[in-house]
Amino acid sequence: MSGLAKYLLENGYEVSGSDINDSKYIDKLRDLGAKVYIGHDEKNLPEDCVVVASTAIKENNPEMQKARRLGLTVLHRSDVLAKLSKMGKFFIGFSGTHGKTTTSGLCAYVLEKAGLEPSYVVGGMLPDIGTNAHSQNGKFFCAELDESDGTIVKYSPDVVVVNNLEADHLDFYKNGLQSIIETFDEFISNLKPDAKVLINNDCKGAVQLTGRNFITYGLNDADYVAKNIEYNEDFTTFDIYYKGEFLSDMKICLKGQHNVYNSLAVFAALKESCVDTDLVKPHFAIFEGMGRRFQKVCELAGGISVYDDYAHHPTEIKATLSSVKSFKGRNVIAVFQPHRYTRLANLWNDFLNAFDDVNHVVVTDVYAASEAPVEGINSEKFTEELAKRHSAEYISGNIKEVAKKLLPKLKSGDIVIGLGAGTITNLGKELLSKEMVNAS
Repeated sequence: MSGLAKYLLENGYEVSGSDINDSKYIDKLRDLGAKVYIGHDEKNLPEDCVVVASTAIKENNPEMQKARRLGLTVLHRSDVLAKLSKMGKFFIGFSGTHGKTTTSGLCAYVLEKAGLEPSYVVGGMLPDIGTNAHSQNGKFFCAELDESDGTIVKYSPDVVVVNNLEADHLDFYKNGLQSIIETFDEFISNLKPDAKVLINNDCKGAVQLTGRNFITYGLNDADYVAKNIEYNEDFTTFDIYYKGEFLSDMKICLKGQHNVYNSLAVFAALKESCVDTDLVKPHFAIFEGMGRRFQKVCELAGGISVYDDYAHHPTEIKATLSSVKSFKGRNVIAVFQPHRYTRLANLWNDFLNAFDDVNHVVVTDVYAASEAPVEGINSEKFTEELAKRHSAEYISGNIKEVAKKLLPKLKSGDIVIGLGAGTITNLGKELLSKEMVNAS
């Protein structure tokens, strides 16, 4: 939502809005002239505006009720993004269950650094650029296409990447993966005849898609293949082959096999978009990752490093935690905040198997994200089961209280990784705050 607001502000629109908390995103919008209210109240809503809402905003929201009462035009956020994508640019979209933010952000980043002036709306802050959206004069428009609520069918990219497809958002997709595949088949069937669709050929869900001849990428049998992969503590290198012929070498500083897939997907998408890859390739090596993607947030006394990651699906957690293998000989503690009762319920066993690469797991209370509790589904019960196969403990309370209870247990050289899409992002800040209070 903040990315859309920023893009509209840069194009001369008057923008106001509301949120439940202040944030760095809101600060940037205010700097551009937006009027932002904290808290939802019908008084916030002008009587002569177009209202844009996300799926999280329900019909009982007081501002939404006023909009309906006045007969104002109400658009879903996806409607606005779809309109922006049709403003004469070459549209490159990134989709799939995981990796959308990293791939769309990486694409925007390397185009920006290559001086190609892309326009973009992505799901996180670009490293060292410090924004999640920008309207510029270049040829390309890059965006992250969200599938969580089925609205992906509204978009029509010229080139689209499907990173992967797995069962997720089961509050919306009642038949799990099959429902997701049906939605993506509809999305693909609506694309222009000359649109190009790139799919991860190593993903069992993605290869079930139908409707056209796909361009494939992967680590095995595909059009674009990553070979000769070498993982180092500070960087990863690999070679890219196209239909069996060497195409390019590649160096990235992102960790984990999933980021080989991500980088390969972006390179292939840019190649298929007729971008001169010699211009963009050097900038892959300096992309440090999107905000909240294995992001180091602070260093505590004794060399204790604290990281933050948005991973909230078992596959995402596994991928993130596979990256810690580079921290040889260090004790790794995952602090997991389950996101939504329905996700924890539907993927319970998958979550139990997601923490093999760490030494210890701390489980916090579920971040409900506006959901009502589900009977029998809670963090305490989950931790009891997890502890049968792994070192684990449950720490109750808000993140400030979790940090207070966790800090005394940490030892010199520990790695702490906060995992989740909710308030767990504040863990590093709270640990640092508690350490400073203790020191004084």
